[in-house]
Amino acid sequence: MFLARKELWFSKKRFFLIGFIIVLITWLVFMLSGLGNGLSDLGTAVIRYSDMDLAVFEEEAEFTLGKSTLPESVVEEVAQLDGVDEAAGIATAAGAILHGASVDEETGKKTSVLFVGVEPGSFLEPTVTSGEVLDTKSPNRVLVDSSLINEGFELGDTITLSGVGTEYEIGGFVENKTLNHMPAIFVTLDTLREFKYLVPGSDMGIEKPISAIFLKGKNLDAEQMTSAIGGIEVANKKETLNGVPGYSAESGTINLMLWLLIFISAFVIAVFFYVLTTQKVHQFGVMKAIGASNAFVIRSVVSQVFLLSTISILIGIGLTYLMTLILPEGMPFNLLPEMVIIYSLVLLATSLIGSLFSIRSIIKIDPITALGRVE
Repeated sequence: MFLARKELWFSKKRFFLIGFIIVLITWLVFMLSGLGNGLSDLGTAVIRYSDMDLAVFEEEAEFTLGKSTLPESVVEEVAQLDGVDEAAGIATAAGAILHGASVDEETGKKTSVLFVGVEPGSFLEPTVTSGEVLDTKSPNRVLVDSSLINEGFELGDTITLSGVGTEYEIGGFVENKTLNHMPAIFVTLDTLREFKYLVPGSDMGIEKPISAIFLKGKNLDAEQMTSAIGGIEVANKKETLNGVPGYSAESGTINLMLWLLIFISAFVIAVFFYVLTTQKVHQFGVMKAIGASNAFVIRSVVSQVFLLSTISILIGIGLTYLMTLILPEGMPFNLLPEMVIIYSLVLLATSLIGSLFSIRSIIKIDPITALGRVE
């Protein structure tokens, strides 16, 4: 390690170029990770950050909330099954809202939202950052995603459901609750049913319809549930997320870009250090001539890569967090700490693996031949 530090400082201009490339790659990886995660949140945050372990859908609904309709009575049936700690119904309905309580007060600007019906007090009701929680005694008091604050909505404001005219009061704000790329508005199940099934017959004769049932529990058996209750299909959280329209395509594209970038970075770093190794054949020859073993020389090279990569990755992380301070408010960006750790370790590992390509050259160096070379 001592020799690695000395050489890094002595040839700082040469190593600065390699470090700069690693910084740019790291910066790009974390920016893509944050943007990809932000897009995923827009499409799935309501599901992704819920405490659900399994979800129960109508049979052949393809694990999609918009395609599934179940009677609320199934919630009690599922709750009695082995391993289920909590069962809560959920229903969704897309809509548009106007800011204001009357034609004169309305802004005229429609905001697309997704209404999410949940049972007050259930584990699906989100934590309120400001305001009050849902209450069946105040059915028209709703919780809205905090992103609507940027649209001019405030606590206590009245919103009007476009096309229906029903008025609701913003009773509280919740953080990072979006679905299908729209801010979520949480209401009670009964409140949602009042407008979703306003047209006679739209509920298909189902008493108190819901979209799905989310479950919490340990050792839950999906096959046992499907055999115990007819007309349902059970999905885990990953399958439920994949059922959200567009989620699989978005996440697959971003992940492919990230891993291709990491693979390319490993190749670039390998080439850089291979070239450096071939340029230092004379130096390695001198080291071997005075008694340095292959293991000592290899440790020196790997130590250089470790130090340079670690410093560069840390700088890249710092630049990413600085970048978040100037990103536009409307840009979806969410850099999770666990992803920072994972990608940092992956980048460090690929750098170290890339440096191993030069080991074969080091082992083959003949001190006599190397000392005879003219540099």
